[in-house]
Amino acid sequence: MPETIRTPLSRLANSKAARYFRASPLPHATASASLAIAVALAMWALDLQPTDSPWTTILGIKAIGWLGLAGIALMDGFSRYREYRRIKHMLSSRGWNRRIFLLVAGSRCQRDAAMQAAHETGLGQRAQNLFRTMGYRWYHLLPDAVLRNPLMFFHPRFLRNSFLPGKSLTQARRNVST
Repeated sequence: MPETIRTPLSRLANSKAARYFRASPLPHATASASLAIAVALAMWALDLQPTDSPWTTILGIKAIGWLGLAGIALMDGFSRYREYRRIKHMLSSRGWNRRIFLLVAGSRCQRDAAMQAAHETGLGQRAQNLFRTMGYRWYHLLPDAVLRNPLMFFHPRFLRNSFLPGKSLTQARRNVST
């Protein structure tokens, strides 16, 4: 009898799709909730449509806003997955390096991606201990920069660090100019 039996459920748990969602659970939860709200608002607006109420327009605009938030959250989730792959490659090739985790410590989404990469390379406990000694707990959801300045969400540097992980400013400028 074989020691490990690979069931369809175990194959699913180790698939790329499962890693994709485990690397960025918070953005995908936000996207799912936003999409559900957008669909509910759109359905409500369609129910009011025959009455030609101004509420139809208001609800439609709100649904589009929630749909936009879902799209941004999905883009953030994809960026976290790219970051997870980048960190996993660095940990696999170079081993433990505290500086890798210090760069991503300021954001819950980046910490989740780094923790997933660390768990898959066998360094999960060390990474978890490092984040714990830095004072981060499960309820620290907002990025440190946003806690210091709530308008930081709209700053180009914050957006570049969020959606282009691992890219420096000179690399971003070089890619734009070519």
